[in-house]
Amino acid sequence: MSATFIIGQPRVQDAIAHAASSGRVAQSYLFHGPDGTGKKAAALAFAQTLLCEQKSGHDGLACGKCLPCTKAQRGLHPDIHIYLPHPKDTNVSKISERIQRIFVNPYAQVDFKRRPSLDDAGKTSSGMVIYHAGYIESIQREFYHVPVEGTYSIGILVDADFIQTATANKFLKMLEEPPERTILILTAERTDTMLPTILSRCQHVRFDPLMPIDIEQALIEREHVEAQRASFVARMADGSFTAALELLDNEDIGERRALAIEYIRQSFSKHPDRVMPLIEQISKLGREPVKQLMGLMLSWVRDIVLFQAAGAAASLINVDQSEAIQKFVAGLPDADSASMVSHIEAAAQLIERNSHVGLTLTVLSDALSDSMRGNDRAQLFESLDSPAVVMA
Repeated sequence: MSATFIIGQPRVQDAIAHAASSGRVAQSYLFHGPDGTGKKAAALAFAQTLLCEQKSGHDGLACGKCLPCTKAQRGLHPDIHIYLPHPKDTNVSKISERIQRIFVNPYAQVDFKRRPSLDDAGKTSSGMVIYHAGYIESIQREFYHVPVEGTYSIGILVDADFIQTATANKFLKMLEEPPERTILILTAERTDTMLPTILSRCQHVRFDPLMPIDIEQALIEREHVEAQRASFVARMADGSFTAALELLDNEDIGERRALAIEYIRQSFSKHPDRVMPLIEQISKLGREPVKQLMGLMLSWVRDIVLFQAAGAAASLINVDQSEAIQKFVAGLPDADSASMVSHIEAAAQLIERNSHVGLTLTVLSDALSDSMRGNDRAQLFESLDSPAVVMA
């Protein structure tokens, strides 16, 4: 998987090429940034580049043709190891299936937390998804072997921010005393939950949200999506190619967007008999579909912000909703759309942290109602941001 497979991220691609061509390779890296921005793709590209036999003649990038490259691309190279956090006692074959899918498409959503079942993306996880102590020990044992075929033995720990404090000390030994000719690449969405001792021992590589044009081109070239649909999905994906792929696969996207818009409209009404049935309907979808619906809600309100600023010249995500957006702006001249965006983002973060969905949506409805009337209450979500509510 050469660096050319990475979507966007030119700074990351340059860093990979420079490290490989200069020979200045650190033993521990942390690739961090939003989900779906190419961290796994870059980790695999970096691993392939380091094992490639011909990279010196290709500006430091993998040639894609030598035997190590072809093995790496197919997930058959014995010196590339991928690890995924998972619920305890997960069948080894289920872990292996997901890892193999990463080699096929590193942008696909295959982790156990966001997609507990590969057959049903809407299901929620039945167990805590972490790096268990026994798993860390098995990684240590595997990693203290010398490379089998290549110059390095490379381990890729996906979602390393799922390493808990209880097991971090075991993992720290690998960072503090790494075996020779071994490289660890950690990927993480959030670094604020990781131990400072882990962060300080890694060379950081930041990944930015993808530009819509990069997502659009990748959808057209890789997924053979029609140009107009690719443009719409790319703008809906909020900088994530993984989200774009999920939007393509979701046949209910139109219905979910309609539900999101109706929730906003009925929030303005402040009639419990209109809002509560919608909250109950949304709560039954499952946590991942709810998170997607929040994204749809956010895209619609962001379009309102754009229309308020630029009028008919605004480049909207929901182009087919331009008339409805125009009516909203005209009908609610006092609406504080910026605070609406902030409230939806706050609610989405709480749901990401396993806050009670129904309670979060109830509070959000009140917050949106006030914002649409120009009466913002910035502290409204503080009561929900507590361990008792988040773990409910």
